[in-house]
Amino acid sequence: MSLRVLNYLELESHLQRSGIGTAADQQRAALDGTDVEVVTSPWQGGAPLSAFRALATGGGVFREYDVAHCNLVGPGSLAVARHAKRNGIPLVLHTHVTREDFAESFRGSTTVAPALGRYLRWFYSQADLVLCPSAYTKRVLESYPVDAPIRPITNGVDVDALAGFADLREEYRERYDLSGTVVFLVGNVFERKGLTTFCRVAEATPYDFAWFGPYDTGPHASTAVRRWTSDPPENVTFTGWIDDIRGAYGAGDVYLFPTKNENQGIAVLEAMACGKAVVLRDIPVFEEFYTDGHDCLKCDTTAEFRDAVERLAEDDDLRERLGENARETALEHSLDRVGDQLAALYREVHDAVQAGRSVDLDTVWDGR
Repeated sequence: MSLRVLNYLELESHLQRSGIGTAADQQRAALDGTDVEVVTSPWQGGAPLSAFRALATGGGVFREYDVAHCNLVGPGSLAVARHAKRNGIPLVLHTHVTREDFAESFRGSTTVAPALGRYLRWFYSQADLVLCPSAYTKRVLESYPVDAPIRPITNGVDVDALAGFADLREEYRERYDLSGTVVFLVGNVFERKGLTTFCRVAEATPYDFAWFGPYDTGPHASTAVRRWTSDPPENVTFTGWIDDIRGAYGAGDVYLFPTKNENQGIAVLEAMACGKAVVLRDIPVFEEFYTDGHDCLKCDTTAEFRDAVERLAEDDDLRERLGENARETALEHSLDRVGDQLAALYREVHDAVQAGRSVDLDTVWDGR
């Protein structure tokens, strides 16, 4: 019997270029090769307003599905969770947001993070199964503590979606006036992702640096984001939104990611899938995925990041070797593996709830 699964991302139209949006897109792409039927909206008619119109005429607010899988933690996801619990529908909650990675993202986010942590502990504990991108995130959730079975599963990387990135190299380098060895980063501009370190390393080296991704200069922007984007070092370009993310991977040579906290980091896998040499901050989440000196270089201080960038810029053989190994690492996170794991997990949580038992994660293939 095939399963009909709700894969829901509230505020989806606002999260198209975010890591959460990419993760949800990749889940759905991965499930294309399985027998799982995916619906992406819980609402009758596809939107809350349409659902309430249906309710007014005697219909129901929610569509029918066998398993509910939510990727965010806001009011829409809370409504789905409550509906699922009231109606015996298995509930899967995916941890893309933690107290730790919310800090240093927006103005005031660090202050709000403790209260968010209390909400997340309660919210994730409603689930029949919690999914998260890494064993590191599982340990974070256990420390809250979240009272639900927790299973790490990689976000994966959509290698096919990156095809043709190299063909865009000259176009994007010319568009942003980049030349020589280009040090780059992809994603929303946040201090948590190492913004100050990125700029300090640029100030200490002669190479062109480019951060490909949107940034906010309005009231929600942090002091660090407003400071660096309004007055960047001469060799740093903040591109803002770009129309084809493949252009970033085509234009760049060394992927510098001095992030302070991640649940996994999809853009790292994308850079690796494109064979780029990667420099990472040595934080716990990267220990389980990447090996210093094999598929990346890991650093702690600004001076170490500067030295790593200079080594890679001056040593073609090292850059190529790390890039080749990085590509092999990225292939271990292919979407076909993600799809098989998700389908198996959906099946287990469905059968467990139907049988009135707890989810048994030991029975589910982990793809490794």
